[in-house]
Amino acid sequence: MEMIPRRRRTSTHAHLLQRVMIDSPPATALPTASDAAHGEPTPHGAVRIHWVERGLPQSSRWHSERGAPPPTQVVLCDDTTTADGAYRLACAGTALLWRGDFHNARQLLQALGRRNDQPPARKRRGGGALKAAASQPQGPANFHRHRMAQSQRARILGMVLLQIDADYAISLRRAPDVRLACTEAWGPAAPLEGSSVVSLRELMGVTSAHEWRLRGVEVPALGAGPNNRIHPHYGVFSPARGEYIDLVAQAALPVTGQQPYVAFDIGTGSGVLAAVLARRGLPHIVATDLEPRALACAGDNLERLGLQAQVTLCQTDLFPSGQASLIVCNPPWLPARPTAPIERAVYDEGGRMLQGWLSGLAAHLAPGGEAWLVLSDLAERLQLRSRDALLAAIAAAGLTVAGRADTRPQHPKAADRRDRLQLARSTEITSLWRLVRTDAGKALNMVP
Repeated sequence: MEMIPRRRRTSTHAHLLQRVMIDSPPATALPTASDAAHGEPTPHGAVRIHWVERGLPQSSRWHSERGAPPPTQVVLCDDTTTADGAYRLACAGTALLWRGDFHNARQLLQALGRRNDQPPARKRRGGGALKAAASQPQGPANFHRHRMAQSQRARILGMVLLQIDADYAISLRRAPDVRLACTEAWGPAAPLEGSSVVSLRELMGVTSAHEWRLRGVEVPALGAGPNNRIHPHYGVFSPARGEYIDLVAQAALPVTGQQPYVAFDIGTGSGVLAAVLARRGLPHIVATDLEPRALACAGDNLERLGLQAQVTLCQTDLFPSGQASLIVCNPPWLPARPTAPIERAVYDEGGRMLQGWLSGLAAHLAPGGEAWLVLSDLAERLQLRSRDALLAAIAAAGLTVAGRADTRPQHPKAADRRDRLQLARSTEITSLWRLVRTDAGKALNMVP
């Protein structure tokens, strides 16, 4: 049985008594399970989570980035809690509000992850789990099983909770100072609104994003260091995979008679593609995004790189007004429903963004201009979208394929045989599709 280090052992009866105290109705009535599941708004609109501590009802603001409701069953846990016991409670839907050492809470979270990820012993013998993962058919059913497993893992690991003070301080032994990281992610603290409860897993995401923001991601396409880093903000997708950036950096720019020469970067995110185009010498780029976090991140990066004079940021859904000689878009690659804000950079339910971008191109392309679609074929390899469907959508939008550049991405998951999608990832190809209006394509004798 795995134990969290530096803990005092107590009897099982003590933990059962604690559970009974929490599940028993206190002297002051608490909201019903139904009320708690839907959240109890405060006058300021915040949702609250409820528990019992030392026989008294307690509550605090509930914070969930993806808008999940607060758990309806909450028990207190500390350094005496075993990983096996915590895993059983989490699997049963009971949240664990941590009252012990902060580092032990992190170790408990890691232990829960190992228990969730570890296949049964009978499958481990002879590498059965690896063979099973590698041999999974790469169709939609396997993709949905993959997402269900991800969702289950997130739910279980999200059951370890921390209480954060109103100023974002954590009143636990050996707790780090997360005030700056939380301010960057969630905005200024609101001392008058009291403490809040958040899952430890989500808090670790906040602190990890803060570290990425400090260090930045080196992008060779932006030139020699040190002035070649993109600093992703919390909630904004990091350009850690650089193969698609190189495609944009190397493709020949279209030559048009537009004065001034304008380029659009649709769905700019961190601003990396707008920065690459600016470094290539384009004088006027309009970078759009609907998410305020993305626009703030792009603005920060462009200022760090000294490119803010060449790029105008615009909060809009897809296109700004006017026409451009070059319109670049790197839409979410998989047509599936996102379950958290950060997943909107990966999942695009029904291919809405891709279809909307294609449909609006003909009206926004300047004569002789090109649209660059940066897209992985992972959706095709997972049978979530066919190549014929993509080509049909391009043709229906009045566009013609003028050319395509391909590259094979290199990332750890492509070699991870434990990943259900490893076979598809290992053969994945990322492409830059050069699209022109069909009337221009016919004039140049171009065909798909």
